[in-house]
Amino acid sequence: MFKRNTTPTVNQSKNETAQSTQAVERITSVLGAGVIWHGSINGSGGVRIEGAFEGEIALRGMLVIGETGRVTCQNVRANTVIVAGAVRGNITTQKLEIRASGRVWGDVITSSFATEEGAFFRGQMRTEETVELNLEPAPETTPAEAAAEETIAQTPLQIPTPEALATPAPEAPKVSRKKKSEA
Repeated sequence: MFKRNTTPTVNQSKNETAQSTQAVERITSVLGAGVIWHGSINGSGGVRIEGAFEGEIALRGMLVIGETGRVTCQNVRANTVIVAGAVRGNITTQKLEIRASGRVWGDVITSSFATEEGAFFRGQMRTEETVELNLEPAPETTPAEAAAEETIAQTPLQIPTPEALATPAPEAPKVSRKKKSEA
């Protein structure tokens, strides 16, 4: 009865078609309510913050600050930022959404901005046609994986000689067991 039109219509541009085929961003990590974190969040993926975070955020992906989330950063950088909690610091993003419960204190640079009634924003906003996030290139491996690969590469390879392969392995000694006599 109802079908989605998968072919582009005459009015659709190639850009709109390309955007609809991109993967849907999703949350891959959560900083739970009651957790206080000082440090940095870097990398790619989706992060949801429900606790308190102070430090640096440079994320290739989506950042969601939940209703109980509190973020204090000099500059938050992510592809998409959704604020339902509180952010103190500047935000550089391609898409910013401030929900009704969201509060932002800081300057914003974005190419797309949406807000709900009741949202709070104090700062200056600059909208650009495109926003450069200046994120580091995504690593192909994590530091732990790179260290493991280096350890494996440095371990000498021990190849058995043909003589060692031809020699049978010694048999395990046989253990004799005595039966208990019934009294």
